[in-house]
Amino acid sequence: MASDRSSSQRQSEESLRAHALYRGKIQSLPKCPIRGLEDFALWYTPGVAAPCLAIHDDPARVYDYTNKGNSVAIVSNGTRVLGLGDIGPEAGLPVMEGKALLFKYLGGIDAVPLCVGTRDPTAMVETVAALEPSFGGINLEDIAQPGCFSILDRLRPRLNIPVWHDDQQGSATVALAGLLNALDVVGKRLVDIKLAMIGMGAANVATYRLLKASGIATEAIVACDSKGTLHLGRSDIEAARDFYAEKWQVCEETNREKVVGGIAEALRGADACIAFSRPGPGTIEAEWIKAMAPDAIVFACANPVPEIWPQDAKAAGARIAATGRSDFPNQVNNSLGFPGIFRGALDVRARTISDEMAFAAARELAAAAQVNLGEESILPRMTDWQVPARIAVAVGMQAQEQGLARLNLDHGALYDTALAKIKAARDATQALMRNGLIPPGP
Repeated sequence: MASDRSSSQRQSEESLRAHALYRGKIQSLPKCPIRGLEDFALWYTPGVAAPCLAIHDDPARVYDYTNKGNSVAIVSNGTRVLGLGDIGPEAGLPVMEGKALLFKYLGGIDAVPLCVGTRDPTAMVETVAALEPSFGGINLEDIAQPGCFSILDRLRPRLNIPVWHDDQQGSATVALAGLLNALDVVGKRLVDIKLAMIGMGAANVATYRLLKASGIATEAIVACDSKGTLHLGRSDIEAARDFYAEKWQVCEETNREKVVGGIAEALRGADACIAFSRPGPGTIEAEWIKAMAPDAIVFACANPVPEIWPQDAKAAGARIAATGRSDFPNQVNNSLGFPGIFRGALDVRARTISDEMAFAAARELAAAAQVNLGEESILPRMTDWQVPARIAVAVGMQAQEQGLARLNLDHGALYDTALAKIKAARDATQALMRNGLIPPGP
């Protein structure tokens, strides 16, 4: 465990040096040729008037003449950043830039980090709604609950482009895919298990919703927040049920055995644990893992430090341990989902990202790991660069099936389009590195 702490310290120091060297992680570069001064007359005035007028006559042509169809806004107010909490919009900007980097390199998508200086949900809604003309999709990020729920719920029906809260929907999609494969490895079924959910913030509330729709027995779930297990006796949540509507619903629908206490009690006898809670180590104790059912599954997904180190969970009896980090096996992280999900939504010009589209993404993500499925490989890794293209196809086909797409493309066209855009982004990055335009790291 000491080596894990020292490794994390080294990573932090290296990250500070690298961020200072590059002063951020993304930049804007032309995507059109500039052969001479005459090209500016084509791309800017006077030539640019022609596409402007065409769009004025038919607003849908904005997708033909601009980059709107490949652009996503990453919007945050910095009130719930990773495991760091309420650190504000400026301090949250490195995370949003990192998100934009993943969008581009893994999904071929141009994403713009927008950290806004408001905590008011209504102001957030109005700000995001005003961005719709410029973007093909909106990714909400690192917004504290319960505001994150109301902001998403108000924006989705209002905007005619996809609005997605990755901390909710993205985390839930990847967690569902990972759990399905982990259960396959240990020989258990989703409908039969007892599940502990540790932490009931945005990620686990959304995970609960997807698990419920997937057929899990909700009465066999024991959820736990910072004040203890959720049940009908939680008068603090009931008193604020309008404010915490989602958590009160969990109180009503889960915990058939009326388990009271904290994390230790929630884990006792559980087949699986999905934790999106307070960074550890020590949030989950090894002794509590020992009290879980045989062949236990532990997802300790807090960042930057998991609730329990995976090797400690396995030493305590867990058969499968997963974290949100890329430096351990079994990364359960939304980075495995959102690049492909948005790629598919953008390529068919979807009006929204439905729960069914998220299910399709989860199923395809799980299927992509089947060829190497094992105790330390329940999901693909971020280096499996064709996986986002597979997810894009699943999402795009589902959007068309539901009548949510403006474009109709067959399976092959969707895959070829996605793969070409992802490959172009990766090749461009490598070319900049080879030519010294991105200097070597520290």
